[in-house]
Amino acid sequence: MKLGVLATHPIQYHAPLYRALARELDLHVYFAQRQTAQGQADAGFGVAFEWDVDLLDGYPHTFLENRAGQPSTDTFGGSDTPQIADVIRAGRFDAFLVTGWNTRSFWQAMTACWRTGTPLLVRGDSQLNTPRSWAKRLAKEAAYRAFIPRFDGYLVVGERARAYYLHYGADPARMHFVPHFVDNDFFRAGAEAANGGDPLRAELGYGADAQILLFVGKFIPKKRPVDVVRAAAALRERGGNAHVLLVGAGELEGTLRAEADRAGVPTHFAGFKNQTELPAYYAAADALVLPSDGGETWGLVVNEAMACGTPAAVSDAVGCAPDLIDEGATGATYSIEGGVAALADALERLLPLAGEPTTRRALDQKMEIYSLDQAVRGTVEAVLAVSAGRSRSR
Repeated sequence: MKLGVLATHPIQYHAPLYRALARELDLHVYFAQRQTAQGQADAGFGVAFEWDVDLLDGYPHTFLENRAGQPSTDTFGGSDTPQIADVIRAGRFDAFLVTGWNTRSFWQAMTACWRTGTPLLVRGDSQLNTPRSWAKRLAKEAAYRAFIPRFDGYLVVGERARAYYLHYGADPARMHFVPHFVDNDFFRAGAEAANGGDPLRAELGYGADAQILLFVGKFIPKKRPVDVVRAAAALRERGGNAHVLLVGAGELEGTLRAEADRAGVPTHFAGFKNQTELPAYYAAADALVLPSDGGETWGLVVNEAMACGTPAAVSDAVGCAPDLIDEGATGATYSIEGGVAALADALERLLPLAGEPTTRRALDQKMEIYSLDQAVRGTVEAVLAVSAGRSRSR
């Protein structure tokens, strides 16, 4: 089975899937552009860097010529690769996968698939509760109902993505579970190598009774990192010993520092940490906190934390909430409309779970589902299904 894939640029979360699929299928991945170190900073990370894990090894790939006047991974016109149409016409793929429809490159590929009769798959994580103006919602309703049902298969990452496709008229019989995942073995091994985070806790001066609330991500408004500091302050007012550990960088750093000083919350700013450094921080924490608003379509840091044995508190606006959070087992969910008080309540429910053997078992069981193995199985299943469908139509 021959599968082509188009992505905007190499992404650390996708590389393990491509490597595994290359062992199962005749795979070729096409990228619209390379991401630069400065591009990572401009995308919201706040610092220029290169990933410290290989994103290109182990699978065939090609960088297409990007004709965009201002190349970008974040704008529709930032990826413009008319070459992909020729690739699809000549490639005789059994299936072709696009990882969204938010760039010109994806539409160039989608159009080429429709014109050549190449079975077209899509994998994305859009959800219905993403903040939109009423005018934009109305415009999308007709437009999306026109093209979303035309995909031959949907690689569904979670419950809210499934609901999204169904809302716009997708056939549920064409859906295949290809969950959002991280390299669970990589993170689990990293946490074990870090001795469960104990050396890092000691290095940072945390006592045995410290309750470490970890935030990992960009310091940007939609992720609401300030809520973590304010919730920690509320817990301390209730007699807890909450500390905040912030891993990341971004535009809100000054605001975070000012709020931590104002609230008197012990807060450590660890700065940006690359992939190989992250497991020690997850292992050192009692809970990961992700208080994002509706712009957080999944939240893969939750997968990372859980692979390291750390439960999570997430807002109900975070895309992964219905999939990864089992209340009282793997974490806690709270209403974002309830604000900081609701987050503090969720953390009070969650913190007693930290370090418990039953919690670790629940997390391990969850990660067996949201895993590389399941993503590979679902993708292969989808390719076989759409290629068989094309054969029958002939």
